[in-house]
Amino acid sequence: MDLVFTHVCLWTLLAFVLTWTVFYVNNRQRKVAKLADAATEERRDGGADVIIVGAGVGGSALAYALAKDGRRVHVIERDMREPVRMMGEFMQPGGRLLLSKLGLEDCLEGIDEQIATGLAVYKDGQKALVSFPEDNDFPYEPTARTFYNGRFVQRLRQKASSHPNVRLEEGTVKSLIEEKGVIKGVTYKNSAGEETTAFAPLTVVCDGCYSNLRRSVNDNNAEVISYQVGYVSKNCQLEDPEKLKLIMSKPSFSMLYQISSTDVRCVMELFPGNIPSISNGEMVAYLKNTMAPQVPPEFRKIFLKGIDEGAQIKVMPTKRMDATLSQKQGVIVLGDAFNMRHPAIASGMMVVLSDILILRSLLQPLRNLSDASKISEVIKSFYVIRKPMSATVNTLGNAFSQVLVASTDEAKEAMRQGCFEYLSSGGFRTSGMMALLGGMNPKPLSLIFHLCGITLSSIGKLLSPFPSPRGIWHSLRLFGLSMKMLVPHLKAEGVSQMLSPASAAAYRKSYMAATAL
Repeated sequence: MDLVFTHVCLWTLLAFVLTWTVFYVNNRQRKVAKLADAATEERRDGGADVIIVGAGVGGSALAYALAKDGRRVHVIERDMREPVRMMGEFMQPGGRLLLSKLGLEDCLEGIDEQIATGLAVYKDGQKALVSFPEDNDFPYEPTARTFYNGRFVQRLRQKASSHPNVRLEEGTVKSLIEEKGVIKGVTYKNSAGEETTAFAPLTVVCDGCYSNLRRSVNDNNAEVISYQVGYVSKNCQLEDPEKLKLIMSKPSFSMLYQISSTDVRCVMELFPGNIPSISNGEMVAYLKNTMAPQVPPEFRKIFLKGIDEGAQIKVMPTKRMDATLSQKQGVIVLGDAFNMRHPAIASGMMVVLSDILILRSLLQPLRNLSDASKISEVIKSFYVIRKPMSATVNTLGNAFSQVLVASTDEAKEAMRQGCFEYLSSGGFRTSGMMALLGGMNPKPLSLIFHLCGITLSSIGKLLSPFPSPRGIWHSLRLFGLSMKMLVPHLKAEGVSQMLSPASAAAYRKSYMAATAL
């Protein structure tokens, strides 16, 4: 009897739990649907068409671009204070062109920005000066800009918030609101600490490399491949400040560049497992004893100045992540939350500006954004159209960073030396590589051509003055290394997109021509 009574109680309890669960889920779905319907009514009375999570470079630029097209944009940013970063301090010529297409070129003015005309490359006592080419096909001034990232971001935020269609709010987004596979909006905690919700037909996740929302939309994971160590030397100026100093040092590259009229950024790459401690002074000793002797004498004092004056040393992870499409509707992911590559060529901002320009042009024909299926078609088109720029930058950034790593391996060092000689040889080799580095010629086929050129010239050095078994062996290994740099990107970016000259020509005509947009 007791056993029967126990079973009855258990089944009753189970039935209650299941009934309550079904009621709770249905009630929550009804609440979400009711709030979404209310948000639709609110949009008719001036509510948001787009929610943007994050007001960095990408989020702020997108907000302004969409607002100019008549979209009502609600931007939610975790921290409205001026960011203090050591990334995003170099805008390539291609990025400046895209910024001007968005009407944001003035955001790079009045922040003590510095002109950069190219690179000064150093390797084993050799020096090469290379400049961005005067390309008649590039409809903008072929110079870059260096600056404090935080100042640039604040100018973008000011420009975006000045538009009457933009509402810029400080708050922390906790989660996306989803109904039947469609993202309806976000749950966030506002500046008063109150948890609230916001709804819009389209949500854009643009919250950077540390994105908390990426995993709820995409299944791609970021891979940490190295670390950037950097600091600022104040009250000094480099010799020939218009050239970024790239040192092919050990274990990998080092850079110095002017980020204001009085300040110089010093940065270098180190690898996991070999990061000296900052807290106990090991990092300072490492920089002075290991890195400083590799810095050319003409600016070694500047390199040491920041260390001696106790500049804050920062360590930032270098991440790599391929772009993938979300299976959920009503949401788009942009910027470092969507796609990351090695920062050696300083082109992340250029890629997100290109993405914004493409996305804006695809959304312009849509009178409203409530049709989730149409938005999904837009996202699919966006993913293909972006390839000429994104595939070129992703492949070049990751390949160039691998070449810059020092090695005792004869084949790897031959490619490293071959890259230096190719870049400094002048003529179409130098101009072609600098056009690619500057985002002035986003053509994957052109990149493949130059990568093959570097490989063949490096093999030629290994086989001169005449082939030997050792030279042939290392030449074969070097060729294999080159293929390892290229083939994974062909697979990740898509062979047809990488090898199609028509796609690159269409991109250039639509987004980089003087009359485009």
